[in-house]
Amino acid sequence: MSQMTLNEKLGQLNLPVGGDIVSGTVKGTELDSLILSGKIGGFFNIKGVEEISRLQHLAVEQGPHGIPLLVGADVVHGYETIFPIPLALSCSWDSTAVEQMARISAIEATADGVNWNYSPMVDICRDPRWGRIAEGSGEDPYLGSVMARAYIRGYQGDDMTNDSTLMACVKHFALYGAAEGGRDYNAVDMSRENMFNYYLPPFHAAIKQGVGSLMTSFNLINGQHATSSGWLVNDVLRSDWAFNGLVVTDYGSVPEVATMGCASENDAAVVTIKAGTDMDMVSGLFVNTLEDALRRGAITEKMIDDACRRVLRAKQQLGLFDNPYKYCNRERVKNDIFNTAHREVARQIATETFVLLKNQDELLPLKQKGKIALIGPLADAGN
Repeated sequence: MSQMTLNEKLGQLNLPVGGDIVSGTVKGTELDSLILSGKIGGFFNIKGVEEISRLQHLAVEQGPHGIPLLVGADVVHGYETIFPIPLALSCSWDSTAVEQMARISAIEATADGVNWNYSPMVDICRDPRWGRIAEGSGEDPYLGSVMARAYIRGYQGDDMTNDSTLMACVKHFALYGAAEGGRDYNAVDMSRENMFNYYLPPFHAAIKQGVGSLMTSFNLINGQHATSSGWLVNDVLRSDWAFNGLVVTDYGSVPEVATMGCASENDAAVVTIKAGTDMDMVSGLFVNTLEDALRRGAITEKMIDDACRRVLRAKQQLGLFDNPYKYCNRERVKNDIFNTAHREVARQIATETFVLLKNQDELLPLKQKGKIALIGPLADAGN
């Protein structure tokens, strides 16, 4: 920290997208130039250990101070070996199976170069119209808390410096699943009693389990944007719950603060970092506007230092300063990804997650007659 310039500190707060994996309206980023100029703390959506290894070597061997990079991905229900969606996993009521799924996901993702996973999503949702309900564990705060702990145990294990574990990122903080009318990105109008009794327990459980990072949500909460809410991040998360880990925004969330009327375009990054949010996913507003904000007295250098320190600490927790290439072992790809043992576990877990709401006309047990329609985009997939 003492050797870094202000711009290099701000660079650690910048999380651009690579663009290999589609996520919204993704455009590829020129990562090489950002790495060489020290304007990047990590990246996501790059697929494959070859390219990830190249970028990590570039950062360590040619970037300022040789600081390694965080490498993120959405590994939600399996990496190459695919498991049932999280909502289906929760229907098993089997936290051991969820932990096993997360363990296999971590083994496969780390073999391909990933060290930071944007999972689990622990949003409680009681409106089935919300499209992302499939990525969570449903409507019950107790079940959601149990499953949150299981995911984190599976991803992070007992030692995040192990090369087959990665850092989990619990999301979306908070009340993303409570959006009015089931509309994504929508506002939430809710009493604090309901928040703390129904929607926040899974997040608190994740913090107590030792999750390394947390992602803010897009929505408004009683008129405040979650990403720039000092009450939510600094007061509840950091002060009340004593979480001192890394907090990252969701995809392009900082400019959304202005779009939703919670700050001017010039001050969206200001109110976000003042709230205690550390890393800016995609928008580049932290690295491009906070130097000027510091110059005009809108923020303090301590705010930048605190955020930078938390990013660096996350890398330290992963053991990247001791071995920046620990996730770049190409030999693991052949042995640890989509192997027979992993597929057998996925098949077994799948059998435990099917839900039949009504056994109409005695459909089950299936009879050896007639025809069964297998419908969907993967109905004719060979595997």
